[in-house]
Amino acid sequence: MSTQPTAGRTLVTRRAVFDIVRTATLGSYGVTGFAAPPLDRLLGWLGLGHPGIGVHLGKALDIELDLTVAYGVPVAEVARQVDSAIRYGIRTAIDRDVRRLTIHIDGLRFGPGGGPPPVVQGDRGAVGPRDLADSGTDVA
Repeated sequence: MSTQPTAGRTLVTRRAVFDIVRTATLGSYGVTGFAAPPLDRLLGWLGLGHPGIGVHLGKALDIELDLTVAYGVPVAEVARQVDSAIRYGIRTAIDRDVRRLTIHIDGLRFGPGGGPPPVVQGDRGAVGPRDLADSGTDVA
């Protein structure tokens, strides 16, 4: 087997790029799905579209995502992880770089436990569950 590269041409389909982006996105921590209008979701179920994912293939690769994230996770951290996962996936799979990646967070989803916990009014001097988080102190 030769290790010398041979001259040739590689063709990458839009479908392949969509699959790489979808897999990298849904594998990221905190992402619950793609956000899209009902008509786009219907086209996605029929296999005629990719709701929540926009890809522009040309000399440069531009990607636009509409996501929903889990309630209670840091949205900025989710966006950083999605960005990193997509750029790594595209670079390793098709050896191209993403020029622009735009991530829109269109909503929060609550887990199987329901909505956000109710606000508990306690004793004024008592330490509550949100006191450390609201203090601005970083905790490892």
